[in-house]
Amino acid sequence: MVKRRKFTAEFKAKTVLDIIANGKSVAEVSREYKIKDSVISRWKTEFLERCPTVFEQDGKQQDDRDDRIAELERMVGKLAMELEISKKVSTLLKFQ
Repeated sequence: MVKRRKFTAEFKAKTVLDIIANGKSVAEVSREYKIKDSVISRWKTEFLERCPTVFEQDGKQQDDRDDRIAELERMVGKLAMELEISKKVSTLLKFQ
């Protein structure tokens, strides 16, 4: 039984970028890394289909981060008010 090799995402990206950036053919990369042409072609297709989402996710993550910052700022404001009230109450209680 043939054991299947597993490749990391970094290795797949490096392989595809070798084709795109360095102008190598799929056959050249296939020979160099000893991987079938069909596998590398599939990686390339998947890479090209998903590459626009890289920038979309950054925008979504930034929106999530902004929402979280706003929530934390509200909490800080609320806690600051509670602290001020507690200080005033404690000074009033000292005089009684």
